[in-house]
Amino acid sequence: MSEGIQATYSRRAVSKNIEIKKDDQTIIEKEDVTESTLEIERIRGDPSMLQSMTVKELRELTRRMGVSGKGNKKELVSALMNSLGHEVIDKDGASTVEKIGLSEVPSKRKGSASVVVEQNLETSEVTSVTPSKRSRTKQKSTKGTTPKENSVTTVKLNKTSIQKETVVVHGTVDDAEPWTVLVHKKPRPEWIPYNPKVMRPPPLGKDTRAVKILSWNVNGLRALMKSRGFSVHELAQREDFDILCLQETKMQEKDVEVIKESLLEGYTNSFWTCSVSKLGYSGTAIISRVKPLSIKYGLGVPDHDTEGRVVTVEFDDFYLLTAYVPNSGDGLKRLTYRVTEWDPCLGNYMKELEKSKPVILTGDLNCAHQEIDIHDPAGNSRSAGFTKEERKSFETNFLSKGFVDTFRKQHPDVVGYSYWGYRHNCRKTNRGWRLDYFLVSESIAERVHDSYILPDVSASDHSPLGLILKL
Repeated sequence: MSEGIQATYSRRAVSKNIEIKKDDQTIIEKEDVTESTLEIERIRGDPSMLQSMTVKELRELTRRMGVSGKGNKKELVSALMNSLGHEVIDKDGASTVEKIGLSEVPSKRKGSASVVVEQNLETSEVTSVTPSKRSRTKQKSTKGTTPKENSVTTVKLNKTSIQKETVVVHGTVDDAEPWTVLVHKKPRPEWIPYNPKVMRPPPLGKDTRAVKILSWNVNGLRALMKSRGFSVHELAQREDFDILCLQETKMQEKDVEVIKESLLEGYTNSFWTCSVSKLGYSGTAIISRVKPLSIKYGLGVPDHDTEGRVVTVEFDDFYLLTAYVPNSGDGLKRLTYRVTEWDPCLGNYMKELEKSKPVILTGDLNCAHQEIDIHDPAGNSRSAGFTKEERKSFETNFLSKGFVDTFRKQHPDVVGYSYWGYRHNCRKTNRGWRLDYFLVSESIAERVHDSYILPDVSASDHSPLGLILKL
């Protein structure tokens, strides 16, 4: 790498604390159920089930528990909750909803039940109950401090079925930072949500030679520049990167020169490849402060090189590839092509380059490799990007060939997503996928100072990610 690459990285150590007040409360949905009675001990361990009982069942329960309770359902529930050590407060203007105060209740249930989570991160509401010992509560997030992590779930019943989902909330929760909420349908106890403000290492000293590379699937560069509220120029000002790798530029060759002139000042070396088989589709680019030794477009295989998916640049210390791996598509119509032709070709190409110097691959690789990398593993087992075939191919053609997933190496138990679909408010509820990567040759893996995601940059359905490599 040329001596021209030497960056100073500054990052404030920001610790945002969120105070969750002790009297925060939860709204529990009230739905009819078909069960005629519930055991008293089960109710004691899970008091909010009272909300789903009929007036007749509540009256029978008060008789069995020796509780004096008369009147309508609200009054019966109040009497029973007071008996269990809970306080019921009316929700203003909502006659069909109850609020139950947060308090500790010993659980008599064995094991932990699978339950449905009702979560509204947009309003900072998480309808929840710890499976072992908390009543279902709505925790309202307010800025302040939360000294303990909260593991939370809730129940929603209907007449015919019980759906299952688990959301675990760890650490700080903030309306503006939904990625700090661990949202996953099958979480493990050791998993925690990604928060770059507290998980990134201290910046390197000024005397340390290093290169800073950013990568971003922009989902249409011209659209990003015109209307999405956050530009590549702003990213450069904020991150002061040496090299920027782009995917899904959706550029046409006739437009590249105009975009190059207006995109970034100070980055005089840029290399673009565009799809020629389908205009305004795919497309990748590398933009650099430092002039590379060589440039190559594509994989050298005509069948793979008509969609503008790969650019390779060579520097003194490594090869850098930006790649936009083909999506298997609706109905998985390109799955076979992806796993039997494209992935093996890319992996073999990288190994060939590695014979002369280490390799860095970055981009949208269109695969959530492990269950920790996607919020709903079971529900997406046949979705493009999480099929067993794609995950096996990712392992076989990249990881098993000695390339290291730098983010997962640095954060083995962290749930950090890089992609959120536009539909269903996925980004605001942190229902995401990790599809974007930095993979590096094993020989330089220990020189990676930081591998990170910038989830607050939301101008695309993907967030940028970064790599700082000591030289």
